[in-house]
Amino acid sequence: MSGEMSNSEAMSKIWNLIRDVKIAMLTTVTPEGQLHSRPMATQESEFNGQLWFLTRQSSGKVDEIREGSNASLTYVNNDAHAFVALSGTASLSKDREKIHELWRPMHAIWFPSGKDDPEITVIRIAVDSAEYWESPGNALVRSYHLLKAVLQSDPSQAGEHGKAKLS
Repeated sequence: MSGEMSNSEAMSKIWNLIRDVKIAMLTTVTPEGQLHSRPMATQESEFNGQLWFLTRQSSGKVDEIREGSNASLTYVNNDAHAFVALSGTASLSKDREKIHELWRPMHAIWFPSGKDDPEITVIRIAVDSAEYWESPGNALVRSYHLLKAVLQSDPSQAGEHGKAKLS
């Protein structure tokens, strides 16, 4: 992804790798400076450099996200053997319009009062860098490429790896 792809191509590549992954691991930094990760449901909207999540105002992650704080997201697509690590800046919002836009029926599990629940808070991650790893094809094809990488002492045969700066 680095160097050869435009921002829009990089975003398209990232979206193709993460769009089917329903849960991402969001990592923030606690007030004590420790890393803290937890699963978050990915919103179903195309990646444009920002990712959105809904959470409860009373959750610990809200205390960990201060305006401009660093955060990372990790996506694992086991079926496609694709892995994506995104880093960026986290922020919080109570924007009712954005909440209504992101609302899905499954959110009622966490917000039984519905999309107008005053506890709903939006987490926005403005992604500034991305890194991905993906292995080709099905298990047989991956095994072939891994064997080829070993025999040729060439790790690039095992799959594709790329990086991108998005800011």
